[in-house]
Order: sequence, then structure tokens, then C-alpha cells
Amino acid sequence: MNVNVTEMIHAQQEFFDSGTTRSVEWRINRLKELKQAIKEREDQIIKALYLDLRKNKFEAYTTEIAFLYESIRFMIRHLPEWAAAEKVKTPVHQQPAESYILPEPYGSVLIIGPFNYPFQLVIEPLIGAIAAGNTAIVKPSESTPHTSSLLKVLIEETFDPAFIGVQEGGKETVTALLEAPFDYIFFTGSAKTAKVVMGAAARQLTPVTLELGGKSPVFVDYSADLKQAARRIAWGKFSNAGQTCIAPDYVLIHQNVKESFLKELTLAVYDFYGQNPQSSSDFGRVVNEQQFDRLQAMLSKTAGTLIKGGETDQKDLFIAPTIVETGWDDALMEEEIFGPILPVLSYTELDQAIKRVKKLPKALALYVFTKEKAMEEKVISSIQFGGASINDTLVHVSSPHLPFGGVGPSGMNAYHGKASFELFSHKKSILRKKSSFLSNFLYPPYEDRVNIIRKVLR
Repeated sequence: MNVNVTEMIHAQQEFFDSGTTRSVEWRINRLKELKQAIKEREDQIIKALYLDLRKNKFEAYTTEIAFLYESIRFMIRHLPEWAAAEKVKTPVHQQPAESYILPEPYGSVLIIGPFNYPFQLVIEPLIGAIAAGNTAIVKPSESTPHTSSLLKVLIEETFDPAFIGVQEGGKETVTALLEAPFDYIFFTGSAKTAKVVMGAAARQLTPVTLELGGKSPVFVDYSADLKQAARRIAWGKFSNAGQTCIAPDYVLIHQNVKESFLKELTLAVYDFYGQNPQSSSDFGRVVNEQQFDRLQAMLSKTAGTLIKGGETDQKDLFIAPTIVETGWDDALMEEEIFGPILPVLSYTELDQAIKRVKKLPKALALYVFTKEKAMEEKVISSIQFGGASINDTLVHVSSPHLPFGGVGPSGMNAYHGKASFELFSHKKSILRKKSSFLSNFLYPPYEDRVNIIRKVLR
């Protein structure tokens, strides 16, 4: 194991054992310091995100900075209540006694971040880890070096490494970290890497959260406001150049309104990014050549009809916002796209469309555009998925009141708001008996007491 990792883990274990992080007031003060550290570096964060992903200033601020301010505010407001012991009822046969549940931090947490929202998706789980009273080591994505370096500086200038540490690097660093005796692992990224993380965690029986992705479907029926649906789908799909884990992966449009919808969708892309999206300051870039080549290979294999886009520029890591009309057996339907390519499929029978969606791995998100409550309820109740927005895309992820996470191949466990605090807390169950009350009923010799128990607990 890396010596630096070993030393950092040991220092964090000692700091955790000191009991310092058990104070709720202390945790709140650390969250305030984190928020202030972000505020002082807003321009640096936005610049780093631009250099790594060509992320627009507005997009960077709203999705990676303001998002965190709301999360910290919400956590500070509710933390005293959530961290308090929760009194619960005690069964009659245990009386006289009292019972309560005490949230307790796990200890040292490992947070492994992704490249698509490289600042927010490191800090958001860190907020939960701090609020619950843990220490943590964060490992930012090596694919976004400017943001990774900034995270390292921000954290090291704000916190003692015995409390919060940073480890930069690639595969070797991750391997070393996964060999370390962490008390909890939080991973955001691909399913392929998640299997490695979970395998390493299993060897040490370390609990783990996996935030992954999948092919998130969008249903648009004939009753929907097509212009509104098209704009909201285009925004959700092409923001961050399609590199969003809950981005609409494909659209299922009712056959009767397909042509009208495609016109509105094409117009929405034009309104957002102009005639030449490559020159638009509002459209981002693919993170690196590996992802570019993967997406370009998808485009080269599709047998669908190109409705809009399709232009690429490897030197600029640019792939145009692309709309492809296609079918279920197309190459674009084989795996999560995670880029600015949107397949559009038509359906006539909702039941058949639902049946086809259910054949795919469970997705992280699902979207429905309709004015028909019955249609909405049918889709929601028939398909398993992580979370949903109705008549919009992405927006459910921004509510601290809603747990965010996947199911099956799209992830394991959920966070945000109270769910974050609970995720990084072990619920310690306590039953306190009255020492002044004496009873020998449960102790041998038992004689015929089983008959009494049968009568009482029948």
C-alpha cells in the first residue's frame, strides 16, 4: 500500500478516535468553513471547469457551485435534529425500559469522484460525510486535472489532513486506496469500475455506495406540450455535452406526434446553440480522446436516420448535439451513451414500449411528458428506476428533500439532504433497562414458564 495513504489513514483514525468529530457544533462549523472556501474560489472553480470540460460559466455555477450552497444550508439547518437520539417505543414485555436510536459516524470514508461534474460530485458526498461526523479522503478524477488540482488546494488549505485529505492520481492510486482499511466507500462513476470497487470492499467487508448511470428513458405521449417537452429534453440531454449520469439517454415518442416532436427538438437545439454549436460558448466538450473515440464509434455504427448534428472534431473534442431517429436494435441502444447523441424511437402501444424498456438494465432516471395522469402512473409503476422528473428532466436531482440514487446496475444506496446524513451514519440501537426493577422470569430454572409466555404473546 502507498505509504502516504497508510499514514493518512492512520492519522485519520487517531483523529476520529479523539472524539472531536462527535460534536454537532464542530461539524456545523466545518461545513461553514467548506462553504466559505468555495465562495472564495468561485472564479477559480469556474475556470478549472472550463479548462477541463469547456463548461459554460452559468452551467458551472448552477450545477457545481450553487447546488452545493443549497446542500450545505439545508444540512446545517437540520443537522441538530438529525444527529439527536431518536426515542422509540419499547415492547410491553421489555418494560420498564426505554429505547432509542443513536446516529453514529462510521469513521474514515473514501470518496472517489467522476469526471463529468468533477467538483460537485466530490463535495456533495463530502458534505454528508462531514455532517455525519466522519473523516474522509477524497480522490478526484484524473480526467479533469485542473479541477482535481483545485480541489486538492481548497481542501488542504481549509482542513487538517487528519480530518479531510486528498489523493490525486490514476488507477494505481485507486488501487492503493481500495486496499486501505476504510470504514465506508462512496464511488461515483462507471459500472465497470464499480465492480472493481465493490470487489475490493467485499474483501474487507466495507459498506459501499455506488452512484452509476444507465440508459435513462424519456416517454413523450400525444397529450404532451411538444414544444415544452422538446426544449426540456434538449436541455437535459445536451447540457455538459451529454455527460450527465441522469441525462435522457433516448426518447420514446408516440407515433402520432413523432414528426411534430422532431421538428420542435431540432428547433430547440438551434435556439440553444445556434447554427454552429462548435462556436457556441454554451456548448461543452467531451472530456478526453478516449470518450470522444467511444462516441464517434457509436455514430459510425448507427443504422438510424440522422435528423440533426453528427459533426465531430477530435482536436477540439467536439461532438455536435446529435439527434438520430432509430429503432430498438440499433447500436445506439446497446449501452449508455453518456454524450451528446440522442436516439429517438417511436411507439404506438404504451404497453409494448414499457415492455421493451424493462428488458434493459434498470436506469438511474426516467422521464415522462404527458398531461394524462393515468399514463404517468402506468409508466412510473411499471418500470424500476432510480428517480424521475415528470414533464421535465434532471430537476429531481436538485431537491435536498429527495434521496438520489440508482437501483441494480444504476447504483446502490442514495444520498442528498437527510439521506446523505443517514448514508454516512450507523444507527446504533440502545435499550436501557431500569436497574431498580428485579425480575427472575427469564432465568433458569424455567419450569413451566413456557405456558405463561404462550398465553401472553399469543
